[in-house]
Amino acid sequence: MRPKQSTVARVGEVHRKTKETNVRIVLNLEGAGKSQISTGLPFLDHMLELFAKHGLLDLEVDSRGDLEIDDHHSVEDIAISLGQALTQALGDKAGIKRYGEAIVPMDEALCRSVIDLSGRFYLVYEVQVRRQMIGNFSVELAEHFWRSFAETAKFNLHIDCLRGRNTHHILEGTFKATARALRNAVERDARITGVLSTKGVL
Repeated sequence: MRPKQSTVARVGEVHRKTKETNVRIVLNLEGAGKSQISTGLPFLDHMLELFAKHGLLDLEVDSRGDLEIDDHHSVEDIAISLGQALTQALGDKAGIKRYGEAIVPMDEALCRSVIDLSGRFYLVYEVQVRRQMIGNFSVELAEHFWRSFAETAKFNLHIDCLRGRNTHHILEGTFKATARALRNAVERDARITGVLSTKGVL
């Protein structure tokens, strides 16, 4: 008889405090897309709300950082904290599908994201944009966000913009696609015993 899947809630909670930032994150993988986001960066708030909604994650993010200097420290520490929360929530990764992929259109933009929750970090980010800033958010930090998130949670992440012109649409497409890819990767499958790897570990 196949063992029953665990019914334990998959939740991660992280409080990261440094001289530069004070970040608290709560992530629930069994959520319904509810979010409460406050980072001091309205565009990033918008992207994280989309991430929660399309990933069917419940997500709380409260960040206070040295935005008077710039947005780098806040974006980096939010991503690191999110990676730590994901690691907590996944636990031993037993029964998860491990792989996820999604292609999402956003008007003229078409974005693709592919994830392997392998326990090994790698990022490929092929996204070309025209604008440098959206509000007080530095567009170049989008790549750094994904790098810090994936490196902390130790997973393989490929993000591509297949086509697009509007920078807002492109970044929104990447966040939505990655959210949907993650939703697929963390989903449990009752046919999977232990982890989906011939090595026996992820």
